[in-house]
Amino acid sequence: MRPHGAPAMSRHVTVRLSSGAVRGRRLDGYQSFQGIPYAAPPVGERRWRAPAPVEPWTGVRDATEPAGPAPQPAQPFAAASLDEDCLTLDVTVPDAAPPAQGAGRPVIIWLHGGGGTNGGSAGFDPHRLAAAGGAVVVAPNARLGVLACFGHPGLADGGTFGLQDQQAALRWVRREIARFGGDPGRVALVGSSYGALMIAAHLVSPASAGLFHRAILQSPFSVLGATPAHTLIPGVPALPPRWIPAAELERFGAATAAEHGWTAPGDDPEAALARLRRVPVAELLQATDAFIRPAYGGATLPESPGTALPAGRFHRMPVMLGTTLDEARFFVGLFAELAGRPVTAEGYPRLLAEAFGGAAAEIARHYPLDRFPTPGLAWAQISTDRAWARPTWELGRALAEHTGTWLYEFADRDAPQPVPLPGFPAGACHAGELAYQFDLPGAPPLPAAQRGLADRMNRYWAAFAAHGEPAGAGLPDWPGFETGHVQSLAPEHIGGTDYAAEHRLDLWERMP
Repeated sequence: MRPHGAPAMSRHVTVRLSSGAVRGRRLDGYQSFQGIPYAAPPVGERRWRAPAPVEPWTGVRDATEPAGPAPQPAQPFAAASLDEDCLTLDVTVPDAAPPAQGAGRPVIIWLHGGGGTNGGSAGFDPHRLAAAGGAVVVAPNARLGVLACFGHPGLADGGTFGLQDQQAALRWVRREIARFGGDPGRVALVGSSYGALMIAAHLVSPASAGLFHRAILQSPFSVLGATPAHTLIPGVPALPPRWIPAAELERFGAATAAEHGWTAPGDDPEAALARLRRVPVAELLQATDAFIRPAYGGATLPESPGTALPAGRFHRMPVMLGTTLDEARFFVGLFAELAGRPVTAEGYPRLLAEAFGGAAAEIARHYPLDRFPTPGLAWAQISTDRAWARPTWELGRALAEHTGTWLYEFADRDAPQPVPLPGFPAGACHAGELAYQFDLPGAPPLPAAQRGLADRMNRYWAAFAAHGEPAGAGLPDWPGFETGHVQSLAPEHIGGTDYAAEHRLDLWERMP
């Protein structure tokens, strides 16, 4: 395997699609195609409309350079962008021996995280994931934030434009992936954080039926319910369920537009939307953080996944899901400790009271400060257990009532940090597993023991995409969640862990 970031021999390779030919690169053991459009640019009058078919092109379109992400503000983990022409995807194809004649390779469609406002496909090089199990990996960009989840009176199916973009990418895969050697009948939808939340929506959306056949949710956040104050980020109030009724979103969108002066008093819905489609994207991004909740009640998402999934009203398929051992250390470290607003011993009781009300004293007895090196680590443990482990356990139990389900925990506390947190022990924090699946910009090569774990994880993921269960030659057994099994993934141990005891779920099941 070549060192991360090292140059590799490259030559061009061309694939002819139904919309036109694309020229990618053949690299060291894989082929890479970047920036392929799967829908028309959602600009001008197409802003806040369903994605339109891509315009065919003549000649050969260059697909050797990454396309820009959706419009987004700058973050410590993502660069800013203002380009609304963002409906593109990347395809990575392993050069290993092809499958048996007539059979295509399994397909992994990767939905990135970023909180619903940030991120893009270009930050993830999936060639190791592709090579581990001979899978074709597709990574789409879709609209984010205010361009994805905005609603307003008169706006058809508002709050679902990012979801509709992803469905357009799924239809593209069904139509085109065989041209890259992929099997459109074996498609796994894989997503991290906000990407996992969107998979929950795809499991419920009628328009996603038949477009994918397995699902892997990495660190899904708040799929089934609300999140207490401060347990995502200290200082952030309680968060409602991640799904918003369409009528409520319309009212909120209209109020936001009026507050910013994007619409005029007396505008009817048609005139207001015409004005809104002319607002510069940089101005819209001032409100983007307020529009990250997909709306339900329309054609694309008729029912809240928080209601539909526990009731068994979802597309039946095998599901894997899991968390990292120290999810919340990322948020406490980045947005509190490093931001100059650390959790303190004096502030700890206030956080508990505001988050848990009358239950605060009991929780404090289970998480006393003298058991932790710092108050920040104490609060990160509470947040990990309540905001991440408990909801994921509950979602796993709900899914396992109806379909084959496998649960995991990424547990390498020496994992490379997704964002540097100097002076704060990140442990196996949120997004810590991504360096094992992808080459990330600026990330150093993994040490030997961690490369071994990365290889096994990628083989599990690829086997699941291929066969609907995480099993393969040379891989440790992974029993299903119906047995209560949770697979710990660490360099020194791959096997069962007592997830419920580790995260005090007997306590949290009684808490707000």
